[in-house]
Amino acid sequence: MLEKEILEQKKKLIYDFVSEKGYRPIKVKEMMSLLQVPRNEKEDFRTVVDALLADGKITIDSKGKVKPLGVDVKIGTFCGTQKGYGFVRIEGEPDDIFIPENATKGALHNDIVQVSINPEKTGKRQEGRIVGILERGTEVVVGTFTKNKNYGFVISDNQKFAKDIFIPKEHCKNAVTGHKVVVKITDFGAGGKNPEGEIIEILGHVNDPGVDILSIVRAYGLPEEFPDGVMNQVESVPDEVPEEDKVGREDIRDMMMVTIDGEDAKDLDDAVSLTKEGDIYHLGVHIADVSHYVTEGSPLDKEAIKRGTSVYLVDRVIPMLPHALSNGICSLNAGVDRLALSCFMDIDKNGTVVDHRISETLVRIDKRMSYTQVRKVIEDHDEDEIKEHGDLVPMFEMMAELAEILREKRRKRGSIDFDFPESKILLDPKGKPYDIKPYERSKANRLIEDFMLVANETIAEDFFWRESPFVYRTHEEPDPEKIEKLGIFINNFGYSIKIGQDEIHPKELQKLIKKIEGTDEEMMISRLTLRSMKQARYTTGCEGHFGLATKYYCHFTSPIRRYPDLQIHRIIKESLKNSLPAKRTAHYEKILPEIALSSSQLERRADEAEREVEKMKKAEYMAQFVGQIMEGHISGISTWGMYVELPNTCEGMIRVTSLKDDYYFYDEEHYMMVGEHTKKCFKLGEKARIRVVGVDKLTRTIDFELAGEDDEDEPWNGDEIIARYTPTPEEVEAAQKKAEDKFEALRRAAIEKDKE
Repeated sequence: MLEKEILEQKKKLIYDFVSEKGYRPIKVKEMMSLLQVPRNEKEDFRTVVDALLADGKITIDSKGKVKPLGVDVKIGTFCGTQKGYGFVRIEGEPDDIFIPENATKGALHNDIVQVSINPEKTGKRQEGRIVGILERGTEVVVGTFTKNKNYGFVISDNQKFAKDIFIPKEHCKNAVTGHKVVVKITDFGAGGKNPEGEIIEILGHVNDPGVDILSIVRAYGLPEEFPDGVMNQVESVPDEVPEEDKVGREDIRDMMMVTIDGEDAKDLDDAVSLTKEGDIYHLGVHIADVSHYVTEGSPLDKEAIKRGTSVYLVDRVIPMLPHALSNGICSLNAGVDRLALSCFMDIDKNGTVVDHRISETLVRIDKRMSYTQVRKVIEDHDEDEIKEHGDLVPMFEMMAELAEILREKRRKRGSIDFDFPESKILLDPKGKPYDIKPYERSKANRLIEDFMLVANETIAEDFFWRESPFVYRTHEEPDPEKIEKLGIFINNFGYSIKIGQDEIHPKELQKLIKKIEGTDEEMMISRLTLRSMKQARYTTGCEGHFGLATKYYCHFTSPIRRYPDLQIHRIIKESLKNSLPAKRTAHYEKILPEIALSSSQLERRADEAEREVEKMKKAEYMAQFVGQIMEGHISGISTWGMYVELPNTCEGMIRVTSLKDDYYFYDEEHYMMVGEHTKKCFKLGEKARIRVVGVDKLTRTIDFELAGEDDEDEPWNGDEIIARYTPTPEEVEAAQKKAEDKFEALRRAAIEKDKE
């Protein structure tokens, strides 16, 4: 392994050599001979060449010859499309680079590539060509298999993976047409040829219950089974807290406290307690002490790092920790002793935390409450519910009071609260969606959020001033260009935002959200405001949280399902015993940057998988409404068409090609679709009366068309009760036949394309 300083010196030596005027491209082997590289240094020489490739300084052409790359060559991630062309995303740059189909050089979706920018293209979007593929981004693909006499091929579920994968007969693993399979790519193809692969797993037939979601689980590489080493460690975890584990902890089992969660929640990692003396509220946020059982470096810990977070899909949860912990000894179940890490806060009538302390505690939850039960007490004042919970009712009422104070304090400083409608998809035993119910945040949901937020802020500020290594939750300020664009757009509706010197205060966006409340343009402007902001991530520096308008923020309250929370619990507990010694400080400073980065990446993966499952199930649900008229709002506009969101949160597209009365183009500056001749325009946020014309579960898309003005059908309002839709055996058979015909047509098209 070359030392960094020596590596940099040798990189400069080789780069200077290939950059000389008289240099003619030669192969690496020839270069080693020319430069008289000793035999024992040849492996190091190749390492240096690989490093220059990764830096985007050189490329190796199809003949294996090394060439220098100009300053117009950059490194990025290739994003493929179904039509063959693609885009390259470059870290830190706002716009993607368009790559025509004839310039992809065989790059596939998610490959790390070298892209050369075309200086002659001066349009809004830069255009380029792929000059080198540094790293393949996809080695395993999930898709649908089609069998031929002597071979098979797989069409990827990911539409951005444009090429079908050829499967030799000996690697088909007895798969039949219509099977969902997992394929390992053995040859990525060159010169326009399709990739080649081998089937490593058959998930089942496309119509088998559960196979659809399992396909997404495999496609995103979500781990389901825990390794044997992890399960062996779990076997030694007790079902109840042993007496020796209680020693040295603050015993607060006599303190009245409850958990408040959804009805179906099983991993209860937070409990709350509240009392009041004079004008001071004594709030306790008690979090399951998961780090007591998941020790650093253990098999459980290593697996938790790999997973990063629990993933919540429509029909299953893929947990970060095994159920024996997440639903057992680490879950704050009522009536049993549990270990916790508690943050006790004294909060005044203005919502200011005037004092706090953190303690390792022994707790016993008085009652497990649901959001519905608490809502009935503090909002509906339901007599039966109040009678049932007796002694707890005054505490719930005090919680509602404190939550309002905390929320008002956040509002005054500029915290932004987006309240987009959420939904819950209900499945029948066969995994078919039969209803989509709106999920509303009640006061009960909000008060728990308020308490968790103040605990997270308090912990983050404490450890910032301790100057301790830590993991923070960071939400950076928006890009000035996006905010400026938002400001121009909202001026059309009579709204404005004050922008300072290339920055904006979150209070300005909060005021905007408040002003548009209840207006026709509320949903449209709220969405655009959200899109103007950056994604939150984990960092080792305390960089602030723009959306919450706070300097200090971390994730402390969910160690059962988020690894950063578990990690900082360890740091907190070590710091409580004594200040971190230099050796432990150095240890955390070494490991935390990688943990913050991987946790952010794994969080993105989980979010994407959850979205894909929801989109797929919503498409499947909407199949029963094909031909029906509905009414929604235009939620997005692109060059391809307009997205319309229905009251049930399902979203579909009206494609430009379906607008027959004119040629429509996308006015990006004003977020509208405009007819070239009629000048008719469709604006973001407008109401739209549509007809459902088709769904595709495979691509997770729903197609709409504008309903005719003379159509007298009453629009479906999204609130009526829909009878469970169960297809007949004949319908299932017809659907399977239709799918097989589609696969056969695609197979023939692929064969013809290969011949060409």
